[in-house]
Amino acid sequence: MKLSDHEHAVCTSCLNEKFEEAWSRKSFSSSGVLLPEGITIQHALWNFDKGGHLQELLHQLKYNRLTGVGVDLGRQLGKSLLRNSLFTERIKSEKVTLIPVPLHAKKRRMRGYNQAFHIAKGVSEVTGLHIIKQDAVLRNKNTSTQTGFSIEKRRKNIEGAFDVVSISAIEDAVCVIVDDVFTTGATTFELAANLKKAGSKEIIIATVAQA
Repeated sequence: MKLSDHEHAVCTSCLNEKFEEAWSRKSFSSSGVLLPEGITIQHALWNFDKGGHLQELLHQLKYNRLTGVGVDLGRQLGKSLLRNSLFTERIKSEKVTLIPVPLHAKKRRMRGYNQAFHIAKGVSEVTGLHIIKQDAVLRNKNTSTQTGFSIEKRRKNIEGAFDVVSISAIEDAVCVIVDDVFTTGATTFELAANLKKAGSKEIIIATVAQA
């Protein structure tokens, strides 16, 4: 399908597919998600549609270098965040930063980019929030894929994977973790625990999809 002049990497008809919203305007998290201490909001835009259009978009972003898809999905995520009054109340703080879930350096070199960063770019465009410097929070453990793992195995796999290098960037900040898909929360919860130790004031998780 040909894109119109005002469109970007994803056509309007694709973005207007009847994806099922995962977030609720009256809830701090999606149904069934229990948030650890320090995380105040878990916001996922759409429910993951295995074998559907959303899965295909996320696959193209992650594996086929279509980074513009990530920016477009990030814009949609940003718009939904601004419709969430629980979120907008919390970003009135003077220090708010977007933190794309980091990739290990080896994986980033192989892939050529971090898909979460491009989603964060779209969120930043819409919300005006800045993205943390790439080397401020690192992934120091090259973990294997979490697909097919039990909840406990996911936790073990990701344990100790992140390191906060720039404490000053995190201290007293409202940190908004950005990623593509929220599944069990093992990855984002582990990152959040590190941010909390570094002195984060509050942590919010924002993802395009929830599986």
